[in-house]
Amino acid sequence: MADHPPSAHTNRLAQEPSPYLRQHATNPVDWYPWGDEALARARAENKPILLSVGYSACHWCHVMAHESFEHPDIARLMNEGFINIKVDREERPDLDQIYQGVVQLMGQGGGWPLTVFLTPDLRPFYGGTYFPPSDRYGRPGFPRLLTALRDAWENKADEIEEQARRFQEGLGELSTHGLDAAPAHLSAEDIVAMGQSMLKRMDPVNGGFGGAPKFPNPMNVALLLRAWRRGGGEPLKAAVFRTLERMALGGIYDQLGGGFHRYSVDERWLVPHFEKMLYDNAQLLHLYSEAEQVESRPLWRKVVEETVEYVRREMTDPDGGFYATQDADSEGEEGKFFVWHPEEVRAALSVGQQSDTVLRHFGIKPGGNFEHGATVLEVVVPVDQLAKEQGRPVEAVEKELAEARRVLFLLREQRVKPGRDDKILAGWNGLMIRGLALASRVFNRPDWAKLAA
Repeated sequence: MADHPPSAHTNRLAQEPSPYLRQHATNPVDWYPWGDEALARARAENKPILLSVGYSACHWCHVMAHESFEHPDIARLMNEGFINIKVDREERPDLDQIYQGVVQLMGQGGGWPLTVFLTPDLRPFYGGTYFPPSDRYGRPGFPRLLTALRDAWENKADEIEEQARRFQEGLGELSTHGLDAAPAHLSAEDIVAMGQSMLKRMDPVNGGFGGAPKFPNPMNVALLLRAWRRGGGEPLKAAVFRTLERMALGGIYDQLGGGFHRYSVDERWLVPHFEKMLYDNAQLLHLYSEAEQVESRPLWRKVVEETVEYVRREMTDPDGGFYATQDADSEGEEGKFFVWHPEEVRAALSVGQQSDTVLRHFGIKPGGNFEHGATVLEVVVPVDQLAKEQGRPVEAVEKELAEARRVLFLLREQRVKPGRDDKILAGWNGLMIRGLALASRVFNRPDWAKLAA
């Protein structure tokens, strides 16, 4: 579909406190926030509800918004057939958790944007995540889906009712056995057994669980470390350390500015989805500090110091709270803020050895490893290998790289930064306080304890 300018008018979302909802304030969709007004209208008009859940740093949420919610013809289908409700999953994790279950029951795994269709009494009858504007990626086009579901609502009420009944039963099962299940006793033997079971699903080369896409899953990795502590065997510790090392050297870690991106689209942690989430960085800060307690390594210290500095610099409110997320996109392109071309590096650094060292260290080559010939920085050639090749002391190469990283970081700071969602969420702040408190003890940094306080 051709590009289309956003509508000049604003809808109800313009008055909402959520930055994510306000991103949709100029859509031609007749959006409602979740609340009595929307639900009452759905009941009064006996119309199905189109519930769209996302968050401000979600790349595919932006894609679907641009392709579908900004498109006047698709918006017309939405407005004519449905009561349209936008939800920020960071404001309403309760709603997100309930309706993610719909997509999981359909075997799709869940994710964002979450797109769920409900009866006026809030029972789901169909769901999915991202839908393209026309049939592709093995998914139906959003206009075709809207037309089919409106027809089913108006002409196949028995089928809709049966589907809603099945989802209601399935969601009840998920609630009984899922996150809301009753607590049970957990022994050290249970932890070891679970750790050894999870170990079988780990990538023996790159660390982490499974293949692409690959998420850090810090709580699962932490469980492996606990299983090792309780006598589960050295392979558990080795798997944890392999995962932490590969992530820290890969593109999922911001090699210039510190902090971790959301996840990697490949199995080896190279190309991330570039959004940065407070809760990911909070849990990883705690996990790398735990690793330091087990076995002190310069890499663990580097990651923790740089991640804390990133949080202090980018994610801390003047009153002391911590912001929620940073976007993946800037200037309309995902990752543009973070990637580099060889000529940019050469222009920024002294011609000759310093720029050559940096290009080799981070694997920055013509053609790159990302879109438009750009390079996502990863540590390709380690410092000790560079020092050996150049016949120089390791300390000299480390000093040169540190200065080069400082120069490139300052140059990057002049670029247009990704957007930031400045919501302060109590649960995520609790995770960051926990991470900072442990890190301050492990690394003897009382200033980090003050940041937590």
